[in-house]
Amino acid sequence: MTEAKNPESAASTGPVSRNGRGGKSSATIYDVAKVAGVNPSTVSRALSKPGRVSVKTQKLIEDAAAELNYHVNPFARALPTGRTSTLGLIVADITNPTFFGVIRGAEATVTARDYTLMLAESSESPATELTAARRMMTTVDGLILASPRMDDDNIRALAKGKPVVVINREVDGVPCVVPDVNTGIAEAIRSLAANGHRRIAYVAGPPESWMSRRRWEGVQTACEWSRLEAVRLESSRPTVSGGREVARSVLASGATAVLTYNDLLAIGLMQELQAAAVVVPDRISIVGFDDIFGADFTTPPLTTVRSPMAECGTEAASLLLDALQGIEHPAAFLRVETELVLRGSSGRLLPSAS
Repeated sequence: MTEAKNPESAASTGPVSRNGRGGKSSATIYDVAKVAGVNPSTVSRALSKPGRVSVKTQKLIEDAAAELNYHVNPFARALPTGRTSTLGLIVADITNPTFFGVIRGAEATVTARDYTLMLAESSESPATELTAARRMMTTVDGLILASPRMDDDNIRALAKGKPVVVINREVDGVPCVVPDVNTGIAEAIRSLAANGHRRIAYVAGPPESWMSRRRWEGVQTACEWSRLEAVRLESSRPTVSGGREVARSVLASGATAVLTYNDLLAIGLMQELQAAAVVVPDRISIVGFDDIFGADFTTPPLTTVRSPMAECGTEAASLLLDALQGIEHPAAFLRVETELVLRGSSGRLLPSAS
């Protein structure tokens, strides 16, 4: 005959829950404290600010938390402090490898300082970007905007609520991290001039892109200095397909060398020209921008102006975290250097092609 068990004993020893309360609800710091044999306030200190308790006590609490599958809820922590230890990052296009470095740099920086990074994309849409930013600002401590498409007034309005840092764009009154494109562009134009090119086409990016306009200005200035002719061509989208679509305009422009807003456009342009039996670089030299992962996988490998996007992500996250800690930077506008990476897609113009 089976002996009847005390209901309270069964609840305390059953495998369904290890939080001492039965049922399937999540464990709390009180449950962790009970298992570890310490006060709840000690658990709070150990899990929110490691190093404030002894190594032995820290180990006891971490083991108890692991046993109970307990995790700190940043939003619950935010109730008394107003902080979630979370930062937001919005990129223009999450499928564009240009932003891989930004994400990695920002992620490594926030993780090292015990923060979490939330990611969203705007799909190149100013309206989508603004909606995502407003929603994200309700749950994060600060926001990084990488190549934002919304207008300056909306960015400044967001910055009035919580700290905001912008990458790849200058916005008055908001901390910015911007690649100095003039250095890399000047190197590219000098290289093309030395190889006999006299008419240079620039394939622009989205109309809302501040960086596309800045790169075109850099091309114009460098071409004027080298006494070359510069023409601007529009693209339908800053992607490989957009590069393929602009190939006819490139040929019609009479340019013998092309700089594109980004590497994706350059790769698509190269593919389409080669499909039309236009030899790169013998007839047309192509120079991209950003030096994305895979830029050297093309045939020939792509010459490009390298932008240190991982450094941009790191610097932006550092500025944002410092602002949250009350650390003021007199120069909240940082420039990072660009450089020309010479590969096989650019070279000397053959006499028959000029």
